[in-house]
Amino acid sequence: MAAIPRRLSPWAGRAYPLGATWDGEGVNFALYSEHARHVKVCIFDEQGREEIAQVPLPARTDNVWHGYIRGLGPGIVYGYRVFGPYEPNRGLRFNPNKLLIDPYARALAGSFAWDDSHFGYCIGNPAGDLSFDERDNAQFAYKCRVVDSQFDWEGDKHPRTSWRDTIIYELNVKGFTKLHPKVPEEQRGTYAGLSSQAAIRHLKRIGITAVELMPVHAFLDERNLIEKGLRNYWGYNTIAFFAPEPRYGATVDPVNEFKTMVKRLHAAGIEVILDVVYNHTAEGNHNGPSLSLRGVDNSTYYRLVYENPRYYMDYTGCGNTLNVMNPRALQLIMDSLRYWVLEMHVDGFRFDLAAALARESHGVDQLAGFFDIIHQDPVLSQVKLIAEPWDLGEGGYQLGNFPAGWSEWNGQYRDNVRGFWRSDEGLCQPFSRRLTGSSDLYQHKGRGPCASINMITSHDGFTLRDLVSYNHKHNEANQDGNRDGDNNNISWNCGIEGPAGEHLVCRLRSQQQRNMLASLLLSHG
Repeated sequence: MAAIPRRLSPWAGRAYPLGATWDGEGVNFALYSEHARHVKVCIFDEQGREEIAQVPLPARTDNVWHGYIRGLGPGIVYGYRVFGPYEPNRGLRFNPNKLLIDPYARALAGSFAWDDSHFGYCIGNPAGDLSFDERDNAQFAYKCRVVDSQFDWEGDKHPRTSWRDTIIYELNVKGFTKLHPKVPEEQRGTYAGLSSQAAIRHLKRIGITAVELMPVHAFLDERNLIEKGLRNYWGYNTIAFFAPEPRYGATVDPVNEFKTMVKRLHAAGIEVILDVVYNHTAEGNHNGPSLSLRGVDNSTYYRLVYENPRYYMDYTGCGNTLNVMNPRALQLIMDSLRYWVLEMHVDGFRFDLAAALARESHGVDQLAGFFDIIHQDPVLSQVKLIAEPWDLGEGGYQLGNFPAGWSEWNGQYRDNVRGFWRSDEGLCQPFSRRLTGSSDLYQHKGRGPCASINMITSHDGFTLRDLVSYNHKHNEANQDGNRDGDNNNISWNCGIEGPAGEHLVCRLRSQQQRNMLASLLLSHG
C-alpha cells in the first residue's frame, strides 16, 4: 500500500474516467451526482478501520465531482460521503453520515457487517424512512481500494468458440471446488481453485467449452438471512459492479487472482461468461440501507414511482430496479461491461432478468437504449450476449423477442423436455421443435438455432437428480416454510419421493437422467 501523505491537498483533477484512477503519481477521484451539494472522499488506514482524513472534492464538471491527490497510490482505502438534501418524498436520500461504496470501485476492502447505522433513516422511528439517522456506519461498511491495473497477460487471447460449438457449464465459483479433494486446500472455493490443474482437467474431460460463472460481482448476504444463520449462496444481490467478490479470493488481491483464473482457463481453450445482475442492487426498497447508489444519487440510479418518488418501481422482486432510462445509470452498466471485457478479459455475459434492462417508459421495448448502445459498441457487440428473457413486471416474458446478436435462456426448451420425458400429453410436436432449434420462437426474426440456449436444469429449481427423485420441492433448510422457489418443477419421482433403495426405481431414475441428457446433447442450439 502506498504511504499516505501528511497533507492531502487535492487539485481539480479530471471528470473522466469515473472512479479512482492511479496515474503513477497520484489518484484521481471522480463521482457523478447530479443532486449533491458537495462530496468528500474519506481515506482510511490499510485495514479500513480508522478514518484518517476527509477531503472535499474541489471541482464539479457536468455534475461529476472530481479531485486529484498527489502521492496516493494502489492499495489506498477510501469511501465517499455525499452531502445533499434528505427528502425521500422527492426521491432524494442523501445522508453524509453514511460511508458509501464508489459505484466504480475496482476492489472492496475490509468486511461488511449488518448494523442499523447502514440505514439513512432511524429504524423504529414512527416516521419510518422519512426520518433521518445521524449515526456513522463506517466501522461496519465495506470500503473501496485503489488498484493497479497493470497485469502480465502473457499474450492471452479470447478463445472465440463459435456459437454452434459452444457447450456451457454453469457453476458457482465457491461451490465448484469447495469440497474437491484434488484442489489445494487453501484454494478451495476460490478463483484460484477454479483455475487449478484439477479443476481444469475435469472441465476438459467433460468436454465443455465455456464456464458461466454465477455472480462474481461483489454482493451482500441479506440481513434477514444472516439473522437466521444463513447466507446468500448464489450471489444475486450485487453491491459493486466492477469489484470481484472478495470472499472468493484465496489471496488479498482478488482482482489479479481473477485475471490469472481467466488467463489459465483461456490457455485451456475455455471461455469465461459472467452471470451479471444489473437489474437491481442489494440496497432494496425504500426501507433498505444506504450503501452506494442510493446515497450517491438515488433518483438518478433507480426507477422511482412517478407519482410518489419515495417508492421504487420493482420489476425484479428484489425491491428496486436500475433506471436504465437515465444516461448516467446506463453508462454505469456499459462501463462495467467494457471493464470486464477489456481489463478482465471475459468472453461474454448472461444477463439476469434481462427484460428489466429493456424497460422504457411503457414497458419492455425492443428498441430500448440498452440494446442500441450494445449493438453499436465495438467491444460489447463482439462478445457472447445471453438474456434471461423475462422479469417480474407486466409484459416481462419476452422469450423469442430479443434482437439479433442475442441468445436466450430457452425456458420452453426446459419445460417441454421435462414434460415429454415425464410422459405429459400433447408434447410430441413441441418436443420435436425444441430438438430442431426452436424455429417457432426465433425464425420470425431471422435468428437461427444458436439463439436458443438449451437447458434442462440451472441454478433455478431442481437439479437433474432432483427431477427424477421428487414430485414436490423440499426447501425446508431455507427456513422459509418451503415457500421459496417455483412449485412447478415438472418433475417425476419415479414412484418414491426422495432417496430410494429399490433397485427398479434407481434404474428408472438413471435411465430418465440419460434420456434428458441425450436430448440436450442432440438438440440444435
